[in-house]
Amino acid sequence: MITARPGAQTPAVDTAVPPLDDELDGLLEDLAGFGSGTDQLVDGLRYLALTAHSLDSTQTTLAVLAGNGPNIVTAIAALIARLGDPAQNPALRDLPADRQDQARELTTQYAHYDDQFAPHDLISETTAVIDGH
Repeated sequence: MITARPGAQTPAVDTAVPPLDDELDGLLEDLAGFGSGTDQLVDGLRYLALTAHSLDSTQTTLAVLAGNGPNIVTAIAALIARLGDPAQNPALRDLPADRQDQARELTTQYAHYDDQFAPHDLISETTAVIDGH
């Protein structure tokens, strides 16, 4: 514990953002190169991870990524449902009808599970803790 003493200098707080840990860096590396859209997502995640955030931007970023209300995790789940629906993704229309139905059903279930079971409340609680509530 550092205590202030008259005439003594207080050491500077290190505010430098550390490099990515091996797990996150490896995951982002594994996700790169599949297409321009997904590469933009990966680049955005890397940018968010390496940005020097303020308390306010930390709260905002957490809430936007996965908090209650509109968030990126839910948007990705909705995109997955859209990509699995032949009515919205013409690439699937040439598949046999049973495979079209399965793709639509599975991706719709995924979006439903995100809506029902993703722990968005944990992130909202985290933002409140950061804010002191």
